[in-house]
Amino acid sequence: MDIENSHSNSRDVNNSSMRIAVFGAGGRVGRAAVAEAVARGHRVTAVVRDPAAHGGLEGEGVALVRGDATDAASVAALVAGHDAVVHAAARLDLPSEEYFTAAAKALVAGLTEAKVRRLLTLGIATTLETAPGVRLMDAPEFPEAWRAFAQGHVAEFELLAAEAGPELDWLMVVPPLDLNAEAERTGAYRTAVGTVVEGPGRIGHADLALALLDEIERPRHSRVQLAVSL
Repeated sequence: MDIENSHSNSRDVNNSSMRIAVFGAGGRVGRAAVAEAVARGHRVTAVVRDPAAHGGLEGEGVALVRGDATDAASVAALVAGHDAVVHAAARLDLPSEEYFTAAAKALVAGLTEAKVRRLLTLGIATTLETAPGVRLMDAPEFPEAWRAFAQGHVAEFELLAAEAGPELDWLMVVPPLDLNAEAERTGAYRTAVGTVVEGPGRIGHADLALALLDEIERPRHSRVQLAVSL
């Protein structure tokens, strides 16, 4: 298990302001990512399907726009001129594999066309390994409905690995099963590549956003599943 040292919320204060697009900015992880980016002095394009439902997102440093992560043309138009993109959106009204593969295809095509190099997409803990070649979702007693949803992220990861060219530096960031919107920010987290992080198996949205922004400002991982946990 490749577990790395704890990280803190310290960063290079000389980092220049970046432009970051967040798809799914109206969700809990998306909102946390927007807040963390703005707190660091970055400019954010908050992409949602219905801006009228998320008016509270708009503010200093945040432009609220309508967009579709599954439409390559929409993606390319929205992300042009940005430094990085976060994909934190999900569609529960569509089959998981259909949505996540469509989004992966559109994001690869759109970011490549717009010449945006960095993509971070949100994964799910059930796709992580607990032993070599054995994932949480592989357990015989694992609920079938959960397995179907997890398979969407598996298909997304496989598509990114197969279709993203060298010009796109992508990363799938995977929180633990216990992702708590109410948890207070600790300013620290641990990571593992492709495997469950040993320990309590929980993280708050604010600390997950911290990990996302750290990987945008100082990319350290590429083309892997990066598990993040306290």
